[in-house]
Amino acid sequence: MSASTQFIRREGLEAEMRREFYIAFAVAVGLNVLFYLYWTPGLYSLFLFVPFFLLGFRDLHQNRHAIKANFPVFGHFRYILESIRPEINQYFIESNTDGKPFNREQRSVVYQRAKKVLDTVPFGTQHNVYAQGYEFVTHSMYPKHVDRKDLRVTIGTDLCKQPYSMSLLNISAMSFGSLSTASILALNGGAKDGGFAHNTGEGGISPYHLEPGGDLIWQIGTGYFGCRTHDGDFDPELFKKNAAHPQVKMIEIKLSQGAKPGHGGMLSGKKVTQEIANIRNVPMGKDVISPPGHKAFSDSRGMLAFITKLRELSGGKPIGIKLCLGHRNEFEELVSLMSVEKIYPDFIVVDGAEGGTGAAPLEFTNYIGMPGMDALVIVVDTLKKAGLKDKIKVIATGKITTAFDIIKLLCLGADATYAARSMLLALGCIQALRCNNNKCPTGVATQDPNLVRGLHIPTKRVRVKNFHQETLESVAHVIGAMGVARHQDLNRSHLYKRVEDDTIKTYAEIHPGV
Repeated sequence: MSASTQFIRREGLEAEMRREFYIAFAVAVGLNVLFYLYWTPGLYSLFLFVPFFLLGFRDLHQNRHAIKANFPVFGHFRYILESIRPEINQYFIESNTDGKPFNREQRSVVYQRAKKVLDTVPFGTQHNVYAQGYEFVTHSMYPKHVDRKDLRVTIGTDLCKQPYSMSLLNISAMSFGSLSTASILALNGGAKDGGFAHNTGEGGISPYHLEPGGDLIWQIGTGYFGCRTHDGDFDPELFKKNAAHPQVKMIEIKLSQGAKPGHGGMLSGKKVTQEIANIRNVPMGKDVISPPGHKAFSDSRGMLAFITKLRELSGGKPIGIKLCLGHRNEFEELVSLMSVEKIYPDFIVVDGAEGGTGAAPLEFTNYIGMPGMDALVIVVDTLKKAGLKDKIKVIATGKITTAFDIIKLLCLGADATYAARSMLLALGCIQALRCNNNKCPTGVATQDPNLVRGLHIPTKRVRVKNFHQETLESVAHVIGAMGVARHQDLNRSHLYKRVEDDTIKTYAEIHPGV
């Protein structure tokens, strides 16, 4: 008899023994019920044993799960434990610095600053400052005073008629539909109270973006939600109408995003209510899938023409593009054409392939697109080489939770920053990793009214404002400690990285630039 035959026979015998055990267990339960049938406590035992008996009977006769068939009743514990694995990791296994995508230290500082409670760290750092990859800035013996109110940048080239004074930290693109009504109201209210901008995401401008009165950056994706025809083409008149809202300060054309570059967006049909369908001009209850590319243009020249068209239709408001950097030669070609034609966007948003709130296929999330810091360096240096960096402002993203995260991006050449997930944490997100199935337990990323009602808008609005304010206050303190009087003076020579065990280099040495 072959080894494989012996193995199969042995496994078959063990499975049969398990079934016989379950049958014996069921018979014992049945006898127990009969024995105590006329004894009152025995009646109560029915409530304990009969449901398990029925569950086991169903497990034995189903063919979808081998575990349940081979281990009736007990096999369910495998699926229960798997379903709460993120919570087990987060609360019992992870240290303060090794959680993903945000560790406990990062989450805690957002919660603390959003609530304006103690955010200091006792007993020294928990980071290994001698590990390869460790990054830091140095301080000056002659620190400066920097006012948080000065941490702003003006967006708008000479082609723009309505420039916008933008905070260094703003709410990144997250659509109504992906986020709940309460989330949008709280985020925009926080932006209104704190004097910073709220990106609508590609889902269009909803009444909840407008009601609190916060500044908006209207993002237009490949689905043209808020400015689309019934066939999914760009609608100039509808764009002009929505762009005229006084709260719309800038318009952003989304070419790609870090979570799924080159893939297009997707909103689950479970989240597409009648209200969302009306805002986006799509059918209710069906998955909303944005195409990978734009219909309005297909090359660099067409993109610049589209930018010019939107600038005219909007009355001269700042027009920008958002991208996760892909083929470098395509971006260089675009910038070269900008230089020749003297037509260019007012800003460029650089998204990193490592981040994003959007749900995406694993391959796109893990293996497509350029990481944010590398992309930022390439974009900034390409613009400098073409002589356009002073005209076009660069906005960067990158898991921002602290002042150091912002300063790092500014040192690499960014003029301002976006934050998405940290703003959700300020709303009360617990990183439950349920964003993609409409079951967010905190009511942040769901359309389930039973879950949304737990998010108290006035409280969360204040916390969004607090997180922004406290983080920029820390930015001002750190820049001052570095001996730098203005955030515009930060450069790569201020940022250090341990590249080997005994070698430290500045980013000016790692990326010399133009």
